[in-house]
Amino acid sequence: MSATFVWRAVLITILCTPWLAAQSSGPATSTTTCNLDDGRQVYIRYVPAPTSREKIQNGKAWSPGGTPMTLFTEATLMLGNSQIPVGAYTLYPIPARGNWTVVVNKNVTPGAAYDQNQDVARAQMETAQVDQPSDTVEVAFAHVGMRCTLRIYVGKSASFADFTAK
Repeated sequence: MSATFVWRAVLITILCTPWLAAQSSGPATSTTTCNLDDGRQVYIRYVPAPTSREKIQNGKAWSPGGTPMTLFTEATLMLGNSQIPVGAYTLYPIPARGNWTVVVNKNVTPGAAYDQNQDVARAQMETAQVDQPSDTVEVAFAHVGMRCTLRIYVGKSASFADFTAK
């Protein structure tokens, strides 16, 4: 009878471990992926935070849901005139009244504050207004050939920046 009890306990532990880990791992994240024509991928992990709760300040690096977006790339990328090597980075949008800016930063330490000295690339984003506001922060890629266009939607603002694979 004790062997049956032990096996049940092991089975319950195995089944509950993923659920318990998910409960303690912080805010839920989403991932958006750009599949390049040659099979390499570029993807961003982010928190789809409710836009009504976000405190967005013009001119300040912004982390949706209090967590920086994470950029992973299997290809060397160009953002504006800057080259981004293969690897993992944090990605910060910087809101502005006109066009936003996107920053790729090499500091991926969890909980670290944004440090401009760690920037790898920075480019102005094209920003427009959309008719239908988003209730949560939305991040997506549009893909054409070796180009991945990053799209960030916050409320009625939509900002776009091109990453080109080398």
